[in-house]
Amino acid sequence: MLRHEAAMRAFVMSGYGGPEVTGFRDVPRPEAGPGELLIKVKAAGLNPVDFKIREGKLKVIQRYPLPAVMGNELAGVVEAVGAGVTRFAPGDRVFARVPKDEMGAFAEYAALPEGVVAKMPDGLDFETAAGVPLAGLTALQALRDELRLRPGSKVFILGGAGGVGTFAIQIAKWLGAEVTTTASPRGRALVERLGADVVIDYTTQDFADHVSGMDGAFDLIGGDTLMKAFGVVKPGGMVVSVAALPEPQTA
Repeated sequence: MLRHEAAMRAFVMSGYGGPEVTGFRDVPRPEAGPGELLIKVKAAGLNPVDFKIREGKLKVIQRYPLPAVMGNELAGVVEAVGAGVTRFAPGDRVFARVPKDEMGAFAEYAALPEGVVAKMPDGLDFETAAGVPLAGLTALQALRDELRLRPGSKVFILGGAGGVGTFAIQIAKWLGAEVTTTASPRGRALVERLGADVVIDYTTQDFADHVSGMDGAFDLIGGDTLMKAFGVVKPGGMVVSVAALPEPQTA
């Protein structure tokens, strides 16, 4: 059970709807409970999921007790540790993907379970670190846990130059996979530098005409792109999307 002692500023959602349902307000500052860290937030990441939560598009998956402090990823400094915490100490520079059923990154302080927090690499600034957890974990879970890439796997990443895509290319290569991706001419140099083996220019090429026999596909675009992705994987292959759900075919 969290105890509260002082106020802090936070960005709070009071209902579902447009920007008018959110705003800064004073809320009780949390303390670190057993197994938790109290983190002084230095930077927080803003993602598409944040406005989708605000608009109520994810209510079928997760409903938050309102009002709720928003925000899903952060970087900061450990202010205090609760009983039983063993991996962190006050003063540690950390970043975290906030538990999905809580949010709370858009605040001066956040109390988080030790298990969702990691120490920041040396040399990484807080602003950069705050943009890593959600996109990085999304890519890792899709490629390692769902597609189960291994050395020699062939994976097609749709949207490789975006936030999740840039992590996905690097993680796929780290897992030993051969990576084909889509990018614009402006993004080609970036995805090639990250390790992409084959790059499809989506502004001039239809990937459906150039890609086939993939062990898996990771869709970051949605819409018609997602539907066409099923045609590039081999029998038994899998398509994972974080952009949309495929629409059922009707006669």
